[in-house]
Amino acid sequence: MSKVKSTSKSNGIIHNNHVLAKVHTTETPLVVIEEKSSLLQIPPELEPEPLGKLIAEPGTRLITRQQLGLIPTPLATRTYKPIPHIKIVEALVETLGFRKISVVHDEYAISKDGSKCFGLLELSEAFTGCRFALGIRNAHDRSLRLAMTVGLRVIVCSNLAFEGDFVPIKVKHSQKLELTECVSIGVDRIQRKFRPLQNKVEKMKEDFISNEEAKLIIYEAFIDKKLPVPITLLPLVHAYYFKPEHEEFKDPSLWSLANAFTSS
Repeated sequence: MSKVKSTSKSNGIIHNNHVLAKVHTTETPLVVIEEKSSLLQIPPELEPEPLGKLIAEPGTRLITRQQLGLIPTPLATRTYKPIPHIKIVEALVETLGFRKISVVHDEYAISKDGSKCFGLLELSEAFTGCRFALGIRNAHDRSLRLAMTVGLRVIVCSNLAFEGDFVPIKVKHSQKLELTECVSIGVDRIQRKFRPLQNKVEKMKEDFISNEEAKLIIYEAFIDKKLPVPITLLPLVHAYYFKPEHEEFKDPSLWSLANAFTSS
């Protein structure tokens, strides 16, 4: 289970220069992303209904894009101009459209008072077995800058993983803020990460490991506490890797092991 939060430090397991598993920790969590493995064998030619979902932690709740438009935005001051959450999403969808990229699925969660928002947008851009996704965050209370990150949805089982931390768009919420320009800059940065992320996945698929190496990585994650995850998930990770449900993960590779972690 991966946590995406307002400010983060990263702990992870690195094997052959690949961050195999990463968990973000912080004092002020916003939302958790849950990855669940599908029990159905889905033909590769079919587009599955996304199974991953945002789960609000205490004090947060899930909403639709339509409901996001109903969240009130504080009045601007002389030095601070809050950006409506929905305006960011609309600008992002429009900017992606100019690049011939569409949003095939989106989910949102907000804090109790509506001041903080996290969004997940799955994109039409894809490669073998995976679809790119964008994570966005915004705040009305000056606690966060508008930021984005890139991720992947693994189609066969709906696992979701983000690549790196949220990267703030280098602007403040001032009266001079030009939202369309800012979002365009953010999308340009994210789009440049598509190819490297695809190459990383392909390399992990080709990076085969022995059973002993896989067991050692799992041991380090749970017993040596390289990842802050409950030890109760250890049997699940072990089972997902050594007895995979999906044909795509039967090869003994780093990619298969990474998906065993995110499926648990």
